[in-house]
This record gives sequence, C-alpha cells and structure tokens, in this order.
Amino acid sequence: MKSNLKKMTWAVLGLLLLTSTLPAFADNPPEEGMWLPLLLDRLNYVDMQKMGLHLTAEELYNINHSSLKDAIVGLSANGGGQGFFCTAEVVSDQGLIFTNHHCGFTAVENHSTTEHDYLTNGFWAKNKSEELMNERMCASFLVRVENETDSIIPFLPDTLKEADRQMKVRNISNRIKKRAEENGKYDAVIQAFYSGNEYYLFVYKTYQDVRLVGAPPSSIGKFGGDTDNWMWPRHTGDFTIFRIYTDSTGKPAKYSKDNVPLKPAYHLPVSLKGIKKNDFAMIWGYPARTSRYLTSYGIEYNLSVQYPSLITLYGNNLEIMKERMDVDKAVKIAYSGSYANMANTWKNFIGQSKMLKRNHVEEKKKEIEAAFAAWCSKDPARQKKYGHLLDDLKQAYSALEKVAVPSYYANSGAMALDIVRTAGRASAIEEAYEKKDKAALKKAIAAYRSTIPVLFKDKDQIIEKKKLAGTLTLYFRNVASQEQPSILKDIAKEYGNDFSAYAENVYATSIFSSPEKLNKFLDKPSRKTLEKDPAWKLSRSVGETAAKYSNAMTSLRNNVSTGNRLFVAGLREMDPDKKYYPDANSTMRVSYGKVLDYYPADAVHYDYFTTLYGVMQKEDPENEEFIVEKKLKDLYQQKDYGKYGENGEMNVCFLTTNDITGGNSGSPVINADGQLIGLAFDGNWEAMSGDIMFEPDLQRTINVDIRYVLFIIDKFAGASNLIGELTLVQ
Repeated sequence: MKSNLKKMTWAVLGLLLLTSTLPAFADNPPEEGMWLPLLLDRLNYVDMQKMGLHLTAEELYNINHSSLKDAIVGLSANGGGQGFFCTAEVVSDQGLIFTNHHCGFTAVENHSTTEHDYLTNGFWAKNKSEELMNERMCASFLVRVENETDSIIPFLPDTLKEADRQMKVRNISNRIKKRAEENGKYDAVIQAFYSGNEYYLFVYKTYQDVRLVGAPPSSIGKFGGDTDNWMWPRHTGDFTIFRIYTDSTGKPAKYSKDNVPLKPAYHLPVSLKGIKKNDFAMIWGYPARTSRYLTSYGIEYNLSVQYPSLITLYGNNLEIMKERMDVDKAVKIAYSGSYANMANTWKNFIGQSKMLKRNHVEEKKKEIEAAFAAWCSKDPARQKKYGHLLDDLKQAYSALEKVAVPSYYANSGAMALDIVRTAGRASAIEEAYEKKDKAALKKAIAAYRSTIPVLFKDKDQIIEKKKLAGTLTLYFRNVASQEQPSILKDIAKEYGNDFSAYAENVYATSIFSSPEKLNKFLDKPSRKTLEKDPAWKLSRSVGETAAKYSNAMTSLRNNVSTGNRLFVAGLREMDPDKKYYPDANSTMRVSYGKVLDYYPADAVHYDYFTTLYGVMQKEDPENEEFIVEKKLKDLYQQKDYGKYGENGEMNVCFLTTNDITGGNSGSPVINADGQLIGLAFDGNWEAMSGDIMFEPDLQRTINVDIRYVLFIIDKFAGASNLIGELTLVQ
C-alpha cells in the first residue's frame, strides 16, 4: 500500500474524502477499527488481552513515562505534526528507524544519479559518516493527546452555516494550539473526529535531520512492482532505514555535521522467534484517511463520477511516463517516484471500483440507512432532528455530480500540468504590472527566479509535452463544451483538434518551457510578452475555470459535511452502548488482530506467509518487476539464511487481520510481548473496498517479515553494523 508520498496525491485525496463511512450496527469484528491510544485502556484493553496481548495498558500508552507509543514515528515532508505520508518505528538506542521502501523511495531517488543509481543497486551506509541528509524530511513523535471537545463544540450553535462553523473551529483551535506549542517547543494540531462531533489536540516533537542509512535495490524493495501491488501472495522486501539526528543537547535541529544520533525514549526490540497462525498482532501508526461512515449516495458518486475521471486522467499520464522511462535511464530515475505514486493511486481507484461492487458495499449501506430512517421515524424529536438528512445528502451528491467532472479535469488534469503550473507562478508579476508597482514587480521577479531550479528539476520535456497534449485531448473529448475553458475550444479550432501540434508550438515558443527562456524573460520582463505567451494564456483560462468549479465543489461539499456530522451523531445516539471508532485522519492509531490466512474465492485458499522460494518462482529476467539479484539467488541456493531462517526456509511476507490504510505504510507489526515482527506495507486486492467498509472475512494486511529485513541487511548487504545496533530477541 504505497502511501501517497507527494503533494499531488494529497490534493486528490482531499477531493475524494467528501464524507466518512460506517460500521454496521451489530458488534464490530474484534479486528475492525483504528483506535486512539489515549482510549485503549477504557475501550480496547480487555479485548486485546483476550486476543493474547501480554503488555499492560501503561506499557502501551503513557504520557508521563516511556511507553510503546514513544517508538512510533510520523514521517512528513514539512513537519508541523501533520501531513504524515508514512509511519516509521525506532529500533535502536541510536535513533535508527525502519519504514517501507516505497516510503523512502523519493529520498533514494533524490540521491540517485546514472553514476550512483541507488534505486537499482541499493544503498548501505557502513558507518554514520556515510549516511545521507534528506531535505525536508521530518520525523515526529507524539507527546500527548487531549480531548478538546468541550472547548469547541459549545461555541458552535446549530444555526451556523458550515463555512462559518469551520472558521469558528479554526479560530478556537488556533488559540488552543498556540498555548500547547510553548513558543515553538512543540507542534500542535487539532483534528475533528466523528465528522466534527468531537475534537482532539495532538502535541508532537518534530525532528528535522533525518538521514538515509540503508535501502535494498528495487529488485528487492519493490519486487513485483505494479503487477503485485495490492496483491497476495507477495514477496516484497519493502523496507528502508533512516536515522534521526539532534543537536548536541538532544533537541530537534536542522541538519548540521555536528548533530548527533537521537537518544530515543523507547525503541522496539526485534523478534527472531517468527510467527504462526492466530498469533496476536497489533499495528501502530498514522493511517491517513478512511470513510467508514460514507452513505450509499457517496458510494454511487465515487463509482459513477469520481473514480472514472481520475482513472482516465492518471492512466493517460502513466502510459506516457512509462514509455519514456523504458528507454532513458536518467528519465527513469527522475520520474520513478512520481510514477510509482501515481500508479499506486490509479490502481487503488480501479480496485475500489471493482470491490465496492463485488462486496456489495452500497447495498449494505442502504440497509444501515433504512434502519436509521426507521429509528428516526419512531420519535417526533428524532424525526425533526435527523429525518431530513438522508434526503439532504442525496440532493447534495446529486448536485456534486453536475460539477465534479469539469472540476476534476480542470484541477486534477489541466492545472496539474507542469507548464501550466509554471506559468501560473507568474501571477504575482502580472499583478505588479496591473498595479504599476515597480517595487512589487522587482520583488515578484526575484521570488520567481529563485524557484526556477526547483520548477525545472528532473523534468523531461518529451514527457511533459505529451502529457499536455494527452490531457487536453481528454479534456476536450470528455467534458461538455460549455464546461470547458474558453481557450480549449479556440485551440481545437485553430489546430483542427490536434492537441499534439498545439503542445509542440507551446514548448517551442513559450517562455515557460525552459529555464533558459524564463531567465531571459526575467532579465528583461515585458507585460506584452507575458500576455502573448501561449502557456500563460492557457494557465489563465484553465485557472479561471478551475477556480469556478472548485468554489462550487467547496460549497456543495459543505452541504455533505453538514449531513455527515448529523448522520454520525444520530448513529451514535441510536446505539449508545456500541464502541464506535473514528475514521482515520493521519493521527496515531492502534489496530489489533491476528496472523491469519484467507479464502479469496470459491475453491481458493491463500496461506498466511510466503518464502524466498516464491521469489525464485516469480523470477523473470525480461521483466524489470521480477528481476532477482544474483547474490540473492546464491544465498537461496546455499540456504545461507543464518539465524533468520526457519526450518530451512526464508520467510518473506505474512498476513494479519489488522485494520489499516494509507499512511500505515511502514508501521510496525508488534507481537503480544511488544516486539517487532514485521513492517506493514499493503492491503489485499479482494478488500480494496475496505476504506469504506471493513470486510472481516477478506480484509488482510500484507507485512514484510522482520526476519527477511534482517536477512537482507546482514547476509545480502553485509551491513552488520546495523544489526549490531538492534535489540534482538531469540
């Protein structure tokens, strides 16, 4: 389950998550739910004990003493205690952390060149001086959680419109956060729970110096590639190793050669004992988003409008990138991260579309809604408060459907094009011209010039040109003419519907097509030159359309949000004795389950673990997704597994029944004694609908066995220096 690593993915997910979904009214399966650590003692601890947990509640979560939660790390690109793209865990007293290979993929890509291709060959620091700094990567530790519901909800009268309510929440939250941050000592975030019926404060300590320590070659860390993504059986060694550094006093600090390894409050011991069927397993981490309270109307909207639009747009871009990456190694390195990220999201939409239908999720939601409506009808007060909301939600989604397709094609399609974004950044220059403000113009030019190295870094003009032509072609074909930017019809007329010819002209003539042209323009800026530029014209026209539909979507999503909040409140009121878990929202959660096999279809059985033998079975030297390193084959043939093998086999991956989602990538899988047994990295294809409704008979988490991780570090890479840091438990 490759997390959404880049900003694009989070922007898309923001469009996806219009609501939240809902557990059935009967008692949930014990594995279902992503629970707040703060509430484990009260809500879950007894059940966890029954399933096999040996630790005390205080050993799990304690804000006054070190506990297991102090080994859990949220990885982000900017810090601030939010936007976690993956989870990691501390595994040594020297700040060493494990996460997934796909979580560290961008960092490895950024350090790779054609001469030092770490993506292909792997990277291993044999001492701390060889570890590599990563700009913008941050590691956050949760300090504490506090329930702030009573500080916010009483100040939100029911008469407030949704936009005003959100503004009021932000204002109150900012005051609370400011106090909690203690003049920059901590990061603080307030998150809504249960669709805005509760609010919690999360306080984090964030470290800005996170260095790359080790990564297997992609033939191991990404074995199976896009073909095996979301699939079982799996044979992927999905791990990367980083280290957190602090200043000499142990405080967070930006990169410095004088920084020292973090001395963590707690680190996880690593088990060599292996796993067996029905073993207890818990997963800690930062799951990004689920929609477990989504109504049937939301599912219908996703299936008919949202998923098809994004599958089409992303599929076009992936085909263009892949064709070029296959013939140019430098381009392949430069685009590997963005390709993997987009491919993961694209396949996720395809899987969700298929499994929402196969698992009859919409029908199950309708049953819940019928039960809710019946409950409302039995009491006039309930009928007055809740009786209208399902109809309101239906109407809100119906209205969304009318603006969604043009919004997706404008915002996730045309506005995401490289040259359109680059041209759009010149808006401050245009504004300065409009105001005839020479000082502002000079400032805008300097600011824009400083961004040029980033704007054009690792960009391939052949790819970007084809993406421009392909996206505009789809836009012209799939969106009603009256909903298109006016310039699109002009282009089609002038170029005879040949958007490839238009793209060629744009890149041949636009000042935004290369750093040389752009710098030349900024040396002698001219408003006339800017306003005549084809990329500028495209950016302005598309931007106006994108803003129009974004504003419409925001207004309609507010109606959905209001309906959701009432729906979730009503569900909890209808069954007050039920333990309702909140949707994931990139805050620390715990799920618990067991190691278990499953039956995905009639007459089909999947065992709960895979071995290195399966890697050899899948080997295909002609397919880059299934290449097997010679050294790995030698170790297999010699059965040279060291202390990491079991009964002459080398286990690779295993399944658990834990409830996870994106953002849990890299999360530790922990046994009943609090020891690390694996890293979570994916969900399974048959339960791709699981973010919307948990499927207890089908839903599984795919994990890389920690013994395979250690085997690769030790026997394959020879990085015994790293093994020596770990607390190994036989």
